[in-house]
This record gives sequence, C-alpha cells and structure tokens, in this order.
Amino acid sequence: MILVPAAFTKSDPHAPPGFFATEAAGLRWLGEAGGARIVGVREESGHALVLERVDETIPRRDVARELGSGLARTHAAGADAFGALPPGVKQYFFGPMSHPLALPHAPSSRFGEIYAGARVEPVIRWCRDQGAIDGPLADEVARVCADLRAGRWDAIDGRPVRPARIHGDLWAGNVLWEDGGAVLIDPAAYGGHPEADLAMLSLFGAPHLESVIDGYANAAPLPGDWTDRIGLHQLFPLLVHALLFGGGYAASVRAAVAALID
Repeated sequence: MILVPAAFTKSDPHAPPGFFATEAAGLRWLGEAGGARIVGVREESGHALVLERVDETIPRRDVARELGSGLARTHAAGADAFGALPPGVKQYFFGPMSHPLALPHAPSSRFGEIYAGARVEPVIRWCRDQGAIDGPLADEVARVCADLRAGRWDAIDGRPVRPARIHGDLWAGNVLWEDGGAVLIDPAAYGGHPEADLAMLSLFGAPHLESVIDGYANAAPLPGDWTDRIGLHQLFPLLVHALLFGGGYAASVRAAVAALID
C-alpha cells in the first residue's frame, strides 16, 4: 500500500493570470537549490495550487539553526541576474493572494538598479497616488532610490554583490515549523540581494531569529555591517504594507528612510 502525503490546497478564482504558476515555479526553483526545505508542489492550475501539507509544531532553536544554514545554501545557488525570475516565469508578483502586486520584470547586473526601478519606485508611485504616504516622505524615498541607482549598495567590503536565489517574501508567517525541520512557503522568488531574506525574517520577529542568523553565518559568513542595511531591504515590503494596509506603516517607512539618508 502506497501512502500519499496529505495535501493543502490554496485557491482563488479571481487570481491574476499566471499567479499560481509563478508561485509553483518559485517553489521548484528554490527547492532545486538543495538548501532550505521548501514545501512540495503536487498540482497547479490557473486558479489553485495543491501543496504537501505541513504538520506544524513548536519552533526549536536547533531547527532554526538548520534553517539558517539551509537558507545560506539556497542563496549560494545564485541566479542569472538581479531580478531574474524562476524558469518559465513571465510576471513577478508580490503581496498577499487577495491583492498581489504585479511588478516589472527587468533583470540587471546591479542590485541598486533592480531594487530601485522594479521594486521601490513602482510602489512609491502607487503609495503617493493613493495617499498612503505624503509628498515629503516620497521625496525622501526618491533620495534613497537615487543612491541605489548610483551604486551605493552595489558592493560589500569592496566586492560587487552577486545575485542570490532568494525566497523574496520571507516573513515569519512563511516559515512553517515541523518536527523534521522548518519549511518555507509562499515565495516571491527572484535573483536578489543575499541579505534581503534575513531582513524580512527580522521585520516581524521570526521565532529563534538569533539561531537562524547563527546558522546562516556559520555556512556563509556575514559582513560585520550587514545589520546597517536591514532597513534598506525592509523598505520595499514596508511600502507595500503602507499601500495595502495603511495604519502605522508610513511611520515605519519614515524610520527606515531616515536611517539611510542621514
């Protein structure tokens, strides 16, 4: 008798074309890296995705360290360029299934160019149009984007940053904990900055974050000043939250920007 693993289905009849195919391709691409554990894809269609079910349990420090070392290996698998999407993917989406944002697909050899032009700038325009942030704050974000385009963050310790294979939306809710290890779900995968996933884990306080960082650093030593760039990598998701959810997220954007332009 063959036992078939239990499944979990996520579906939305109003999902934009390609949304679930993009997610499925991202999961497979991340899984091919042989690093962090990625939830398995069983079936996909235009309006649904069937995934292996994860039996969740209490997060543990040893599992968190394994997650960190696995994430470092996933990043090391790399990507063809910053902004490069998983094979077969034509459109990049970021945000909740109920309101995914379609963002530009514009690969670049430079981190600053893709992060400014295909992530921060499109969202800041929407935020400004909808009144999610005010004009002065939008102007300050534009200063950060000018620094990005000028290459301020394109190198670390004098060496150019190379594109990593990142999850892209690695907040705490997209890490499921089971006895066999942590499992990553719901990616917005692309070729990005290797510190971006760590910054996302820091955004809403992932369980045992220090152990995740320790495991990562043991596998791939982190620059001594990497925490200085956490706000930079959180700027894009904070802007998305300000756009979609309002509340106090504009203040969080302001704080992140203030630290970058001082």
